[in-house]
Amino acid sequence: MMVAGSNGRGSRARAGMAALAVGLALAVSPVALAAPSHGPAALPLVPWPAQVVPGKGALVLANGATLAVPPGDAAAKAAATLLAARLSAQHGLSLRVVEGDKGTVRFVRGGKASDEAYALAVSASGAVITASGDHGLLYGAMSLEQLAGVPGKSGAAVRVPAVAVTDAPRFAWRGLMIDTARHFQPIQSIRAVIDGMVAVKLNVLHLHLTDDQGWRFEVKKYPRLTQVGAWRTQPDTGQGPDADKGARSGGFYTQAELRALVAYAAARGITVVPEIDLPGHAQALVAAYPELGVLGGTPPVSGDWGVNPYLFNPGPQGMAFVKDVLDELMAVFPSTFIHLGGDEAVKDQWERAPQVQAQMRALGIKTENGLQSWMIDQLGGYLAQHGRRLIGWDEILEGGLPPSASVMSWRGEAGAVDAANAGHDVVLSPAPNLYLDNLQSDRGDAPPGRIAIQTLEAVYRYDPMPKGIDARKAAHVLGAQANAWSEYIVTPWQMQHKIFPRIGALAESVWSNPAQAKDYPGFLARLDPQMRRWRQAGLEVADSALAVYFKIAGTRSAALDAKRLTVALATQAPYGTIRYTLDGKPPTARARAYAAPLAVAPGTVIMAADFAADGAALSAPRRFDATRDTLLTTANGALSACPRGALGLRVPLNADATGNAPAFNVNIFDACVADDHAPLAHAKAITVKVARLPRNYGLAHDQHAVIARYATSPFGELVVSAGCRAAEKAANDQQKEHDPMPGARVLATWPLPDPAKAPQQFALDADLPQLGLADESDVCFQFTASPAGPFYTVEQVQWHETPRGAAK
Repeated sequence: MMVAGSNGRGSRARAGMAALAVGLALAVSPVALAAPSHGPAALPLVPWPAQVVPGKGALVLANGATLAVPPGDAAAKAAATLLAARLSAQHGLSLRVVEGDKGTVRFVRGGKASDEAYALAVSASGAVITASGDHGLLYGAMSLEQLAGVPGKSGAAVRVPAVAVTDAPRFAWRGLMIDTARHFQPIQSIRAVIDGMVAVKLNVLHLHLTDDQGWRFEVKKYPRLTQVGAWRTQPDTGQGPDADKGARSGGFYTQAELRALVAYAAARGITVVPEIDLPGHAQALVAAYPELGVLGGTPPVSGDWGVNPYLFNPGPQGMAFVKDVLDELMAVFPSTFIHLGGDEAVKDQWERAPQVQAQMRALGIKTENGLQSWMIDQLGGYLAQHGRRLIGWDEILEGGLPPSASVMSWRGEAGAVDAANAGHDVVLSPAPNLYLDNLQSDRGDAPPGRIAIQTLEAVYRYDPMPKGIDARKAAHVLGAQANAWSEYIVTPWQMQHKIFPRIGALAESVWSNPAQAKDYPGFLARLDPQMRRWRQAGLEVADSALAVYFKIAGTRSAALDAKRLTVALATQAPYGTIRYTLDGKPPTARARAYAAPLAVAPGTVIMAADFAADGAALSAPRRFDATRDTLLTTANGALSACPRGALGLRVPLNADATGNAPAFNVNIFDACVADDHAPLAHAKAITVKVARLPRNYGLAHDQHAVIARYATSPFGELVVSAGCRAAEKAANDQQKEHDPMPGARVLATWPLPDPAKAPQQFALDADLPQLGLADESDVCFQFTASPAGPFYTVEQVQWHETPRGAAK
């Protein structure tokens, strides 16, 4: 959750916190091996274990091999059965699970360490997984699965390298949050994510089940929560008479579906933590039961992202309602922790509601934040009566944190530092570091999301132990969690694209020993096989870190005048070999390896992809057309923000669009973008492709920051100006706002069409005045449409070297 366009959330007890200091009473050599560097010898283990001792030779696993478990040990049998199923799916192996102490792979109970600790010993004669706890047996099985390597020929025997592993996690909370409220995710797609989580030993799935945009949890006592609260209508973009206006979006999970999901996750060592968000982000609740609001009226279920005004009323009726909901929630979710949100509850409605103010006076509470703290304390006490614990976003610190509450810190790390130093348990989940709805690259083919780009490496580098926490309070850090908020995640494909492979990087931070030096190339070598296993399982795994970028040397203007173009190829991450073709055909593992920038003739089509040492493609082929049209075209992703803002979001054409494209980088506070290096000395005409988008943003107290420009026609204009950055700076230096900006040279102006009659995407073109402007000039594209209506942006700018004729 967040104030739209910002970097905000936009939305086991410590006994289980045994870190690497636990005394692992398991028979493995104590010699530790640092995580291997980049190379083919790297053992494919993610996260990297506490101790690894390589052996000699390998275990050959072939059809008919047996997995032996202690007689009557249901958890060991479940771990072995899961391992057999996964090796069957990846390698086509048919393995048998048997009871007893004789087998190719043996599961053994032993040791006195934590529930999640395990030892794995592999030799040419067999493998032994030893653990005292159920989860330890499971994680030993997952490490053995990883050692079996990349998915191979169906039914062919696999070689598991000899090794001795002693392992236990750094943190007890190794989590992922999926937001099902903004865009409903099918239950089967969540199961697929769970299967991907267990592979890298993540153990908490946080389900965000309610928000302004939808209530997803079936409450039998209050059926309108899902009859009404689970559905919303698509925001209006005024996209002409053929628009699909009023389309419904939503869905919910029955309690039976969620019980089955909880059991499915538990069999994979994952606890499902539910969240019901209160007192803010409650518009769907109030839409279903208006009497639980504070100022009267029945709002719709919201179609706006961000912060909305509707608050829950914490009076006697409301508190009784929440306890009823919690009763049904606890009956479905056995997790110790129950998440009650508490974030972004702007208190304007409470400030203006006589009944809320009367309640505060009766309770002797002086501030609205104090009332929220009282509410959290009451609900935390109710959960404690049932053997549960309350956790909430770091806003619950405001007004004083009840002793029973734990904190999930999303507004950076300050909340975690304050709460831990005060003796409260905390989970690190800071924005933007662990917000997976942030883009993974600045590529123009990236699907929608936020633009505080968090690369695979950035997630890998994050350390979830804030330096400001007193060493004596460090045990209060339960762990960390990545969040996938779904304002711009509509489909399971998009959800998986955001999650994988970055949760592999998260897993390394929350499991592995922080004393081991970070080795990003080595991590990539170990992650590569896991990415292939995820893909083999049918998951969408983003190739953003390994996708090929193309960059022309020098300026665009110089390239237009050159007889040959110099094009550099690169990937975001240092792994693999770039291979390319110059005939427009996709490259194969036998294509030429890239070694130095290419000098190509205009008109050449370059195709390139990254390849592993074994010839497997690590990324999809990307294409670059080294043509004049390419040089004269500026796509939306290459535009920058105008001087008074930042392009904070990459948004779809419609709020519930299921496609990954088109997508547009925008600043929702200012409908203005700039082409910083426009080839004006070459340009005689211009075509601007325009997109009209829904303005579905709840900005709350940031509403004042929206820039409104003076319009001179009924629906506003698009004004194109050169030299706008210097003009804007001059205006800002004088602390004045000018429209149009002083000193800027207007190149073209078009009145915008009637939104009720025009399509959402349309083109405007015009000849340009020949003003003697230099190449590489900055050109701004400003929309003057009313902020009360749809939002406009530039989809593409095409500069033409010949006149186009009169403006259309």
